[in-house]
Amino acid sequence: MNLEFFIAKRLIRGKEHKSSISAPIIKIAIVAIALGLIMMMIAVATGIGLQQKIREKVSAFNGHIQIFNYDNNTSDVSVNPVSIHQDFYPEFNTVKGISHIQAVATKGGIIRTDETFEGVIAKGVGKDYNWEPFKEFLIKGRLPDYNNKRNEEALISNYLASRLKLDVGDDFWAFFLKDDGGDIPNQIKFRIVGIYDSGFQDFDANYMFVDLRHIQRMNKWKEDEVGSFEVFVDDFDNLKNIGREVYGKTLSTLDSQTIADKYFTIFEWLSLFDFNIAIIIGIMIIVGGINMITALLVLILERTPMIGILKSQGMSNWSIRKIFLINAAYLIGIGLFWGNIIGLTILLVQNYFKVIPLDPSTYYVSTAPVLIDPWHIVILNIGTLLLCLLMLLIPSYIISKISPARSIRFE
Repeated sequence: MNLEFFIAKRLIRGKEHKSSISAPIIKIAIVAIALGLIMMMIAVATGIGLQQKIREKVSAFNGHIQIFNYDNNTSDVSVNPVSIHQDFYPEFNTVKGISHIQAVATKGGIIRTDETFEGVIAKGVGKDYNWEPFKEFLIKGRLPDYNNKRNEEALISNYLASRLKLDVGDDFWAFFLKDDGGDIPNQIKFRIVGIYDSGFQDFDANYMFVDLRHIQRMNKWKEDEVGSFEVFVDDFDNLKNIGREVYGKTLSTLDSQTIADKYFTIFEWLSLFDFNIAIIIGIMIIVGGINMITALLVLILERTPMIGILKSQGMSNWSIRKIFLINAAYLIGIGLFWGNIIGLTILLVQNYFKVIPLDPSTYYVSTAPVLIDPWHIVILNIGTLLLCLLMLLIPSYIISKISPARSIRFE
């Protein structure tokens, strides 16, 4: 093995890489490996990043799992209340992987100003609500504080604020129909303390956040009654299994649903990204492998006399093949090095400067999100190296067909 590495090292340092025939082919092969790795890194980082960002936005408005009354209500508005006196609230300790649970309620209404009006869903939240995702969405003002007495602070979206011509500090009237069918609707004067922009127009166009106690009062619910519970999990990849456990741990009068089931079309669309990423990785590895095969064949043909001499000295075909495979691995390594440098630079620029925009109406985000995972990069590098070397095993077999006598005479 030491002799094989020594000869391979001499090949790498030798003049054969500078010859007029092999030099451009080798450069093309290195560039193909580098470009392939760059494309794979971008595809994985942006594809998985987009999946994660959309999941975060959907869960910010709905939680990962919703628990509600077992009835025929399929709307986003709470109708039948649920008691907060449940075994799983305020801590869901019977199921592993759950990080948080919160009580909420929703009610449809209308915001009216002097100039216009908009239909909204008022989401009532309490002191247990997880505001962490909305810290990223907040663009003006602050988040509401519902920890003390009932108040009229409201958080609305930038979409609604623009259409209603409202800003932080402005007051507005919201009207809500009574459940008993009364002619005079419930009227509440809210004050905007914050404006958010999630980029998810399906939610931004509908949701405003208010004190949960307003919803309870308008619906004539008790203080210990809410519309539903929202459950958050630690690992989204395990959502399906946790969802089953949650369903099994709740009363028979309660139902539960994961966001993957509720927003099936969105998550089915996201699942296509995995297939697209796999296709891109496969194509890039094939292209890089074909270029390396071409480069290897050229190197073998150029070093035919050397192969004959090594065979005449008693070196086996496999040992000679390993010399050229080591040489090919070195060339692949050069391509991977530059691919990592350029690929990481592109991803970091996008991550910090957001230079590549996206259409929010189509992708639910305004810029291409990036998830830089060191393990993904390591796997791509090792996978590319191993698969390319496996592809080179077959063309390297040509070495066993070279006759020492003919190859030495050929020199």
